[in-house]
Amino acid sequence: MNISVSMLRPAGAQAPRNPATHPELSEALRATVATKTRAAIELLQATVTELGDQGQVTFANSFGAEDMVLTDLILGNKLPVEIFSLDTGRLPAETYKLMGDVEQHYHTRLKVYFPDASSVEHYVRTEGINAFYHSLELRKTCCQIRKVEPLRRALAGKKAWVTGLRAAQSTTRTGLPLREFDAGNGLDKLNPLSDWSETEVWAYIRLNNVPYNDLHDQFYPSIGCAPCTRAIALGEDIRAGRWWWEDPTAKECGLHVKKD
Repeated sequence: MNISVSMLRPAGAQAPRNPATHPELSEALRATVATKTRAAIELLQATVTELGDQGQVTFANSFGAEDMVLTDLILGNKLPVEIFSLDTGRLPAETYKLMGDVEQHYHTRLKVYFPDASSVEHYVRTEGINAFYHSLELRKTCCQIRKVEPLRRALAGKKAWVTGLRAAQSTTRTGLPLREFDAGNGLDKLNPLSDWSETEVWAYIRLNNVPYNDLHDQFYPSIGCAPCTRAIALGEDIRAGRWWWEDPTAKECGLHVKKD
């Protein structure tokens, strides 16, 4: 199986413009985004009122386009929702740049959770530095160590967590509700952008000058760890660049897998 991906471009070649990140801002689109923005804010406000404003509601920011919309909504409206991030140790350089941009733009400090160092060391020592390419089991183990376990620590003691999931992102997220109970983590889960389209997400970003990951302009609609993310071609599914060597109907990192 060839899993290498070259992103090199001939010297002097101009990068093609990604139309997805530069939607035409029609009046109809502006109106739709405004309506959905109000609904998302109302959902967050109602949840905080119900569950309490003492850090009971938390938002997992992965710095994707959707999560930047939610970051802007939460901080721009001074909602009492805690924001945290997971640093897997293998994020793209562009993601780290965005983390710094977010701190500057919003005059805030990020709350970042890291994987257990001894678990990472043991995995790499016994399986190899890029073992996640070798089997689905090893890839899921890597995600478990670098993402799922830190997430559990971040969610401990919380009553609800907010995500940037959208129903249209993949077949595994079809029918995604605005609010559900996360049995795996034992708390409510809010998906305020569940019914948003990719175009609406980018319209919000453009209309509100929200900082975003430079990789989005290079045809990376979904961004995770650097070794497990590639650019997509025009017309490909927006999640095609994540774990592209795996079955597309089962591609999840474990953060959003429902417990049977």
